[in-house]
Amino acid sequence: MIQLDSITKTYLLAKESVKVLNNISLRIEQGEFVAIMGPSGSGKSTLMNMIGCLDKPTTGTYNLSGENVSHYSENELARVRNQSIGFVFQQFHLLPRLSALKNVELPMIYAGVSKSERQSRAEEALIKVGLADRMDHLPNALSGGQKQRVAIARAIVNKPKIILADEPTGALDSKTSVAIMEQFRELNQEEGVTIIVVTHESEVAEYAKRTIFVRDGMIQAPSTSSKGASE
Repeated sequence: MIQLDSITKTYLLAKESVKVLNNISLRIEQGEFVAIMGPSGSGKSTLMNMIGCLDKPTTGTYNLSGENVSHYSENELARVRNQSIGFVFQQFHLLPRLSALKNVELPMIYAGVSKSERQSRAEEALIKVGLADRMDHLPNALSGGQKQRVAIARAIVNKPKIILADEPTGALDSKTSVAIMEQFRELNQEEGVTIIVVTHESEVAEYAKRTIFVRDGMIQAPSTSSKGASE
């Protein structure tokens, strides 16, 4: 499903070229649950942006579900993101003046889904994440865990093949973090969604079946987690 071959990413900073990703080759199969870990500045967030079609490689090839997206235009990348990838971020990124239901509807507006179908699918997604009684609440009336569940509902509402989660538990307490990670595991095991989590927390990485370590823009030796392997 995800195939990166000899990917590099170089930025020009103060007239100096800085290589953030250095000859990355990586394959992630459909239905995998993968964690990406690494210290600050390791390149893990840049790698996530590459996988999520939020950025393009300087050199190398990225094939996503059989499409070579390496040199797609911004409009083409936006199409791929909308159709194939759901995003969950640390800070939720909910629009404060919209209800939970309306926040979940947003990706479907960009996808051209009719109003009645948008509402039906948004309700279904919120029920799936346990927020049937919070659909009409504004974000400021929700707890951190509930906000993240709205973000997950928004990520899954277009039925993406991949969910990319960037530090999804970073703003949550430990008990809520466990509940959110169990939500991801359920999506992976029961619906076959490919889950890729970027994290610096080993407790979060343990939910994955494979952990990819990034350091100095390169992938280190892979590891299999105990919790993921036992499931």
